[in-house]
Amino acid sequence: MARERTLLRHRAGVLAAATAALALTATASAAAGPPALATGLPQGHDVSSHQEHVDWAAARSMGARFVYVKATESTDYRNPYFSEQYDGARAAGLYRGAYHFARPDKSSGAWQAAYFVRHGGDWVADGRTLPPALDIEDNPYSKKHKCYGLGSTRMVRWIRSFSDEIKQETGRRPVIYTTTQWWRLCTGNSRAFAKSHALWIARHGTSRPGTLPGGWRYWTFWQFDIDGRLPGDQDLFNGSTSRLRTLARGW
Repeated sequence: MARERTLLRHRAGVLAAATAALALTATASAAAGPPALATGLPQGHDVSSHQEHVDWAAARSMGARFVYVKATESTDYRNPYFSEQYDGARAAGLYRGAYHFARPDKSSGAWQAAYFVRHGGDWVADGRTLPPALDIEDNPYSKKHKCYGLGSTRMVRWIRSFSDEIKQETGRRPVIYTTTQWWRLCTGNSRAFAKSHALWIARHGTSRPGTLPGGWRYWTFWQFDIDGRLPGDQDLFNGSTSRLRTLARGW
């Protein structure tokens, strides 16, 4: 997910040879707006400390209906702007949720989930709070260890440990943010989570999210770009606004 350190390292590592082309592409993407599939679907975004002070009223006026805010990473990082961003989004009338950036190389899934819940990842049945989310993707700190040094069996166990702790503490299963490529490489394309976890798929620069990871038949959220008219990354919800409300309520 495009986030402060993650965003900067990812862009530097993957796209350093195409800086000029990236600038042109980002400009065109922002002008073009969401893909054609977005017609009628609620639009949203996700932010982190990289966005700092967000003008939430302006974001809503530009079409934002929901947002995910980075709360934590591993067990030693907290977004210093989290409370301001999270509360500000709610005050502006957006559905809001918190997400945790996974570091399976640092500690257990259960420990990271507990840290996340203590520092913003809790869920309340207020009809406006989305389920907590787990951001698990390429390791931005090591190109050689995209899977954080874990084999597929251990990675699946790590994700299950995180999910079980979130379920125990909040009553909800976390939304899982990932890419199809990473999921195939690092979990062996596990189908263990598809029936009980909403999918937040990341795929940029295309008209559709493409082939989904193991077992998932549909996506709930789609991050379709890292640049656009809304602050942070650009997202869609796969349903109506009333369905988004239902997801927030936990029904």
